[in-house]
Amino acid sequence: MLSACASAPAPNEQLRLTEQALSQAQALGVSAEQSASLALAEKKLALAQTAMQGTDFKQARVYAEQAELDARLAEAEHLTQKSQMQLAELSNAINRLRKQLGGLQ
Repeated sequence: MLSACASAPAPNEQLRLTEQALSQAQALGVSAEQSASLALAEKKLALAQTAMQGTDFKQARVYAEQAELDARLAEAEHLTQKSQMQLAELSNAINRLRKQLGGLQ
């Protein structure tokens, strides 16, 4: 039993990276209410923290890694949605300009 604990060190750095990824997504304005990916990341981080308390470091690392990826996915989804909205606005502006130019001819 002791050898299992020795082979899996506490994933403190992974937890820090995971918390940083969550913070970055939240800084962009992503919330768990808006994003299923961020909600899942928060749940997995809580599971990782619980596993850490129980010294199940291997499981804690798995949950923390998954949580980090989910948080990064939430961030990417948010940025993609924002880009698509900007693209739609730009497309509308171009169409308005085309109509105005068409009226000048």
